[in-house]
Amino acid sequence: MYSRASGESAYDLYVRGTRFLRDGHPHQAAMLLSRAKLLEPEKASIREALGRAWFLAGRMARARREFAKAVAIDPVNDYAHFALGLACERTGERTRALAHLKLAVALRPGVDEYERALARLGG
Repeated sequence: MYSRASGESAYDLYVRGTRFLRDGHPHQAAMLLSRAKLLEPEKASIREALGRAWFLAGRMARARREFAKAVAIDPVNDYAHFALGLACERTGERTRALAHLKLAVALRPGVDEYERALARLGG
């Protein structure tokens, strides 16, 4: 789908947004990824990337909402469960954080980062 105003597709915005993420500019990434989300609200990849941008920008509640939507769209997305767990932890939702971290580990065993986060919460 294309934005009439800019002529950019959701994919174009996603690619540019993830480039900003990679280069350490989460606020700029969030602006572009938010526009992509308006064009393709049911794309888990866009929601996950936008969640990462908000997380890195320190906007935990927004990050949590985007990761939760990514998980709702794609329930077997281990990274989205992991990231949702971290965002829940940072917003004081320890029980929910543990549940999502356990799911991330179950979906992709052996990922050190997932296992460390789970152990840190005592799970």
